[in-house]
Amino acid sequence: MTLVGATVTVWTGAEGIPEQFVWAGSRFRVTDTPTPLDVDYAAITHPGAMPLGWRFQGTSDSGDCRMFDVLYDAARGEWQLLHTYL
Repeated sequence: MTLVGATVTVWTGAEGIPEQFVWAGSRFRVTDTPTPLDVDYAAITHPGAMPLGWRFQGTSDSGDCRMFDVLYDAARGEWQLLHTYL
């Protein structure tokens, strides 16, 4: 696991699920079914409409394939890349 902590641009589908994103100048397509991250412990008793974060496999146009954890920061209105896994 690599800690990243970078802002990324994420495109989501109609349901708010990530479909593609840009990180470090490379475009990645989501190439599996994203899994919700349980990062908000308050959601245990007060679930929100959508998960705050997602884990998914992404593949770049050049073939770089890895797992990613992303989190939406509502206060900033931006997505954060938390971790990558090779």
